[in-house]
Amino acid sequence: MKGMEGDLMAKNIAAFFDIDGTIHRNSLLIEHFKMLVKYEYIDIMSWEGKVKEKFSKWETRTGDYDDYLEELVETYVEALKNFKKEDMDFIAKRVIDLRGNRVYKYTRERLEYHINKGHKVIIISGSPDFLVAKMAERYGVKDYRGSEYLVNDKGIFTGEVIPMWDAKSKKKAIADFCGKYDIDLGKSYAYGDTTGDLTMFKKAGNAVAINPAKRLLEKLKKDKELKEKVTIIVERKDVIYKLKPNVEII
Repeated sequence: MKGMEGDLMAKNIAAFFDIDGTIHRNSLLIEHFKMLVKYEYIDIMSWEGKVKEKFSKWETRTGDYDDYLEELVETYVEALKNFKKEDMDFIAKRVIDLRGNRVYKYTRERLEYHINKGHKVIIISGSPDFLVAKMAERYGVKDYRGSEYLVNDKGIFTGEVIPMWDAKSKKKAIADFCGKYDIDLGKSYAYGDTTGDLTMFKKAGNAVAINPAKRLLEKLKKDKELKEKVTIIVERKDVIYKLKPNVEII
């Protein structure tokens, strides 16, 4: 009887996933931006200048990825002002249809693992909510949070964004899901790739950094608790490497 009561009262185990650079091999926002330019929803000049310059530096590995992404997000939000939600959704669907399968083997298998285990699989991403929703649906994930791109009563994007890329927002999202599902964080999992995912790493008992950005790796090396807890996965070609944060940064 006691064993049965214990099973009935057992808390849920969750698996929190970032999308960009963790599940998807690129950024959904970047893919959406490029497709908006391709279909001439956004003028090509929005891509020229600072964004293209930062992208070129990142692509040739002479610049910082975070700098490029910050510049792109700013340009992206400005370019989407006064867009109809239905137009954004149309291109978002095209992005997932054409690019949604470009995911890492490791995280695709981990998604399947947690779903099959009956864990609460939850996506928390800084990408736009209308992209996150479609990506979550593609991979059978029911619960998710993304950055909210606000529209007015006519369905027009206002230029206002409620972010989900910062630590404070992700912390609140995790707290909300814990309240909803009675989650045991100590037994739960977190998967991410940048410093924006540190909150998830600190909250979950099992943390995995997928191809971590340099800034994240540097922070992991300085944090004694995370240094012991976090596992690093590097996926290159058809090989998956498993490391610890004390790996040398060159």
